[in-house]
This record gives sequence, structure tokens and C-alpha cells, in this order.
Amino acid sequence: MTSANSQSMKPATVAKKLGIYLPATPQEFQDSTISREEFAELQANPPEWLVELRRNGPHPRPVVAQKLNISISGLARGGVEEALTTAEITALLQAPPAWLVTERATQAAVRDEAKRVKEDAAKKAAKAEKDSRR
Repeated sequence: MTSANSQSMKPATVAKKLGIYLPATPQEFQDSTISREEFAELQANPPEWLVELRRNGPHPRPVVAQKLNISISGLARGGVEEALTTAEITALLQAPPAWLVTERATQAAVRDEAKRVKEDAAKKAAKAEKDSRR
């Protein structure tokens, strides 16, 4: 990997962009800076450790929340503070605890409300456009 310069990124930034849990990456990755070219190469031709991390985890909290179809705040309310593996996520989905059922319902309601607000805004904009043509 390369030395730090304006065209390089810290491992934490790269891990976030790749959607992986930094502490689970090889020490060499954690101790280096990554150039934009190296980052592009990681995306285009991921090494086996990256493929394995993406497949089996442990996954960072944003990825866990996405896979469970809840918010990161919902994870915290459910007491999930650490990274989870794919197997742990699958187990939660197969036998969801009460907190997960509640959080998934909450997330669905939030999405429905956001959709409704967006549709209302579009209707108002269309009406305003129509009225301005008169």
C-alpha cells in the first residue's frame, strides 16, 4: 500500500466505502493508507479476504441494519452494539426476537410515510405548475 498523500485514504474510510468491518480486515490493511488506484483495484478485483468478509462477516452496523431491514438506531434499541456475522443475521431473521419485529414494523411505517410525503409534494408541485400556466 502507499504512503499518505492527498490521493490516499485511511483504512477506516476505505472499510466504510467497501461496507466491511475494519477490525476483521488483515493487519496489513489496517496499518496502511490506500491510494485511489488501490481502492479501485479492491473494488474491481477483491482479494479473497475481502470476498470472505463480504460473504460471511462480521459486518459493520450499517450493513447489519440494512440486512435486517431496520435502522442503525433500531439496532441500538435492540441492544445490538457489535458487528454480526452473516450466520448471526440469518438466525435473527429466521427466529426474530420481539425487538426486531417491532423495529421492522417501525422502519416499514417510516418508509411508507416518506413515500406518502414525497407523493404529496409531487402532487402539490404538479398543481402549482398547472396553476402557473393559467
